[in-house]
Amino acid sequence: MVLLAIESSCDETSAAVMVNGELKSNIISTQLIHTEWGGVVPELASREHQKAIIPVVQEALQKANINKNDLNAIAFTRGPGLLGALLVGTSFAKALALSLNIPLIEVNHMQAHVLAHFIEDPKPTFPFLCLTVSGGHTQLVWVTSPLQMEVIGETQDDAVGEAFDKTAKLIGLPYPGGPLIDKLAKEGNPNKFPFSLGEMPGLNFSFSGIKTAILYFLQKETQKNPNFIEENKADICASVQKTLIDMLLRKVKKAMKEKQCNQIAIAGGVSANSGLRSSLQELGAELGWEVFIPAFQYCTDNAGMIAMAGHFKYETGEFTDQDVAPLARYSL
Repeated sequence: MVLLAIESSCDETSAAVMVNGELKSNIISTQLIHTEWGGVVPELASREHQKAIIPVVQEALQKANINKNDLNAIAFTRGPGLLGALLVGTSFAKALALSLNIPLIEVNHMQAHVLAHFIEDPKPTFPFLCLTVSGGHTQLVWVTSPLQMEVIGETQDDAVGEAFDKTAKLIGLPYPGGPLIDKLAKEGNPNKFPFSLGEMPGLNFSFSGIKTAILYFLQKETQKNPNFIEENKADICASVQKTLIDMLLRKVKKAMKEKQCNQIAIAGGVSANSGLRSSLQELGAELGWEVFIPAFQYCTDNAGMIAMAGHFKYETGEFTDQDVAPLARYSL
């Protein structure tokens, strides 16, 4: 089974080819135009997808040594994401599938993040818990099979990735700021500036409060010392990162205990954060968990994970038709 997958939910245009469940290519084109705006501009994102999608798909096919006439199906991200960006990928997938007379497979972007764990070994066994963390989502997902997932906890306001990006903006780091916070945090003292906040009940998250607390803290300190941020940038990054990671891991511990589970996985763009990866591994070693962390290329948005989800859907005959339209909101 030869599958082409397309991902265009935000600011990465990506295409991948999978043959019988084995990933043969995974091409990602990252849009650099958003840097000067300090965040993703939806209209610009959709225009950049239009420019990149044909070259990216051609490169994915060439790298996999596959002709488009060899394809058996096309998988694409239906949502969630930016509607204009999703429209480019959806329209391209529909048109190519129609021209080749092959089936279409719609994929939920968040489901694909979880299934990225099945691209390479080691792979978790079912059931397991997955912490899915990105700029738009923070979820605890109970996974009982490749296509059976239940969200048992999620953010009630902002995502953890947004908290990272907002902090980066406040301290003057360029977009995207999350990786820069991770880099600077390695040089700082994570206990220098403690932030203590109340938490949501149960397994749900809230990050709006910590964003506000960081803002007020920085405003207060810069009033006393205008150079405070520049003089303490690494310590601020380390302290904020530790606070956010602790907030995530407290809920993970609670969920693992409730589900009596010993397998934990992380997925999504924030799972590339080295502090989160090492903290989860340390916690896993302490509590006897099996910890599954995907390779960096499968953490951020990529078509490889869409291909993996498409592969499982192909096996069960879950196809869609030409009437399909993208969804900005698409529940798991």
